[in-house]
Amino acid sequence: MITEIAPRTGTAFKLNRGQRLRVIDPQGEQVSDMLAFNAHDVDEVISSGRTLDYASKLFLTVGDPIFSNRSNVMLRIVEDTVGRHDFLLTPCSKDTFRIIYGDEHPHHGCFGNLSMALAPYGVKPDQIPVAFNIFMNVQVDGQTGALSVDPPMSKAGDHILFEAHMDLIVALTACSALQSNNYAFKPIHYQVEDVILGRQ
Repeated sequence: MITEIAPRTGTAFKLNRGQRLRVIDPQGEQVSDMLAFNAHDVDEVISSGRTLDYASKLFLTVGDPIFSNRSNVMLRIVEDTVGRHDFLLTPCSKDTFRIIYGDEHPHHGCFGNLSMALAPYGVKPDQIPVAFNIFMNVQVDGQTGALSVDPPMSKAGDHILFEAHMDLIVALTACSALQSNNYAFKPIHYQVEDVILGRQ
């Protein structure tokens, strides 16, 4: 069953070891921030630093694992029709919109949506790390290190599929930042899939 995340909102749910999570961009050019916590100990969480360190690259795709802050594999990418995602930039927040966009009355952003979605699982805002930003297209200048956020490469119906390597609490958003989504806010779809004898 496909579940829709409305524009500029978020959700959280349990994903059991061995299950797969398919995240779909139904309309194209829409980012989804993803977090994952160990369902039995929320102090263990996905780690951008450890994952990128061990992968020795910035852009993750099929076959790449996502590690925790304790160097355990939490998820692995098993399908990816886009091949460009970000694991550098923090979830957008009120401060993002205040500092970058100059908003006087800023939206609470993905950080606020993640905080609200994860609160019932005992996750506090200060426990929220850098998210794996699905479909986000961050360009890095190899000479200067300058970052630029370009429109996502995802087209309508594109997806990424993860397999859980431990019992997880996962949070997903339909990102709230204008620049990240080519200046439009759209929904995100996701589906949890059971895998039996290596087949979905």
